[in-house]
Amino acid sequence: MLNRFAPLVPLALVTLLFGCASQQAPTSQPQVTPHVATQAQFKAKPSASSVFTEQDLADFEDEQPTFSSSGQPYQMPVLADSILERGKELIGTRYRFGGTSEQSGFDCSGFIGYLFREEAGMSLPRSTREMINVDAPKVARNKLKPGDLLFFSTNGRGRVSHAGIYLGDNQFIHSSSRRSGGVRIDSLGDRYWSKTFMQAKRALAMAPTHIARN
Repeated sequence: MLNRFAPLVPLALVTLLFGCASQQAPTSQPQVTPHVATQAQFKAKPSASSVFTEQDLADFEDEQPTFSSSGQPYQMPVLADSILERGKELIGTRYRFGGTSEQSGFDCSGFIGYLFREEAGMSLPRSTREMINVDAPKVARNKLKPGDLLFFSTNGRGRVSHAGIYLGDNQFIHSSSRRSGGVRIDSLGDRYWSKTFMQAKRALAMAPTHIARN
């Protein structure tokens, strides 16, 4: 029986050796700078043809990390979540002109300043007139993301007089007025707020890097 299969042994060995030799060793990954490596953690959408559609590119841009003025990344959505979760816990807190605390009540800028200070470690200007001038990126209305600051001209004079924080889904949270019940959620699509809307800014883009969270 062994003699019968003996001629096949050399052929089997040759086939085995050829199969192993045809496998290429995995190529080593190129070295990248820390800045590029950080961005690489955020994947782009795959494309079998290696051709990206406009939607692919838009989605890729949305998935990129946000960088502070020092060039270091942080997780802006995490900070926004913390701010907005705390803000929702304060719904119903009374309105008080000049108020900056849960105990005393809040006016619109006092409410925003409190949340950004407590949840993001940021010190924003006290008044809406100063707050609208913070050195932060302006955001188009159709590009709003949770945590963006919204500014309104509610006095009919074309000057900023009110502010809130965007929640998402066209809603925002703010300390409205004593008559409206203080801290509450409203829709940016409502005629009044849509008409008085002035601009939005992404103040979280200026958040200090030491509070970055994973």
